[in-house]
Parts: sequence; C-alpha cells; structure tokens
Amino acid sequence: MTHERTLMAVHAHPDDEVLGTGGLLARCAAEGIRTVLVTCTNGEQGDDSGGVKPGEPGHDAAEVAERRLAELRESAGLLGITHLELLGYRDSGMDGWSANDDPEAFANIPLDESAGRLAELMERYRPQVVVTYDENGGYGHQDHIQAHRIALAAAEKTGVPDKLYYTAIPRSAIRQMVETVRAAGVEIDFDPPEDFGTPDELITSVVDVSAHADAKRKALQAHASQGENIFILRLPEEMQRAMFSAEAFVRHYSRVEAPDREEDLFEGLG
Repeated sequence: MTHERTLMAVHAHPDDEVLGTGGLLARCAAEGIRTVLVTCTNGEQGDDSGGVKPGEPGHDAAEVAERRLAELRESAGLLGITHLELLGYRDSGMDGWSANDDPEAFANIPLDESAGRLAELMERYRPQVVVTYDENGGYGHQDHIQAHRIALAAAEKTGVPDKLYYTAIPRSAIRQMVETVRAAGVEIDFDPPEDFGTPDELITSVVDVSAHADAKRKALQAHASQGENIFILRLPEEMQRAMFSAEAFVRHYSRVEAPDREEDLFEGLG
C-alpha cells in the first residue's frame, strides 16, 4: 500500500472505538485520512439478548460475538472508517470471571503472537499515528491493558508510527460531566473517585470533533445490545452532543517535532 496519511486505532472490544476515538476517526475520515480500526476481541463477554449476563442461563457467547461484530461493522460505517481489522481473540471478561481462564482469551495469548499480528498490520498500512489505551487500559480492564501492550510492542518492533497516543478523559471533564448531568435532574449511579481519569496536566492533545458529534452518537447507538451499560445514551441528545464535542489524548511519543499542546494529532507530520 502507498504511504498515505493514515490513522490506526487499536481497541479491545466492539463499541470501544466510539467513546474515546469515534470523533477522531470520523474527523480524519472526513478529511481524507485513511482510518484503520483494529479490534482485538469479538466481545463474547457482553450482554446477550434481553440483557442476559455472562454466566447466566441462556447466555450464548457465540451469538453475542456475532451480534456485536455486526454492530461494530455498522458503527464503523457510521464513522466513515475505511478499514476494519479483526484479530478475533476471545473476550477475557472482567477480572474474576470464569472467562479469565480460557487459554484462547486475549489476555492469555502470548504477547509475541498477538503483537506480531498487529505488527503485520502496521507494516501493511504504515500509519503515521497510532492511538490506543494507556498502561492501565483506561480503567483497568485486562483486555484494554493487553491492547496497550501489543500496540507498544508492535510499534517498537516495526518502528512504523511517527506518533503514538493514549486515549484520555481529563479529570476536570469527568467532574463537569457529573455536575452537568445531576444539575439536569438525571440520576446516574456513578460517583467517580478523585483519581478517576487522567490528570489535566498530562493531556497533550484536545481535538475538536463537534462537527462529528452526531455520527459518534449514532455509532454508539449502533451497539444496541450493550445499551444497558452505556448510560450516556440515556441522557438528552443535546447533552450527548456536548459531551461528544471534544476528545483528549496523551502523547506517548513523537518522532517529529510537535507542540506541547496539540489540536491535531497529525501536527508536525507535514
């Protein structure tokens, strides 16, 4: 493939692509930048029809995966993603779930194997910019942490990305969101601890994606089977648009000169 301007996002499950990077993906696609979404697992440990949870009677992991991958394809289309790559690993589930013991679960796959497959994709697409999670996977999910590990290992092995970023939610934005939601009279079962989110001083990049807030909102709605777990979808539309208007990132490294504070992840790349 030609070395065209390319963004690659490395995510763990179907639906992860939307909240932290959906606006970025849609904006880049609208600007003619090739967008590559790598989804590492099939999401088997999500909710089944009727909200049946993993481990409960009637939960069919294969059907859940099929449904979630179909939703992922719809979401990718809504965001204008040009290439969707599925690594196809099994969802490891949350800490303490029986799925943790499955040898085919993503978190149990040898790093050389999974990182090697991602490295092949980096070599094929030659992304100048790669986005994934931080070392804690955003909130500690083992599949998110594994996605972080393979992204860094593949980037080091190939030397392909000029810039690598972590998704981030500034702590101030989380506090503001909670205050805004409660001020609007919306009840949410979410009381974030003071250390939840990324310290504001670590944020290097804030991208205006307000023009793509509706695409992001519709992409999130496409993951309807997991809607019970996405409280943002229960908020008024205008509140959703406001929350979806910007996305923040922490620059892990850049091989090109770039400003301390960025509004575009491709700054410095000519």
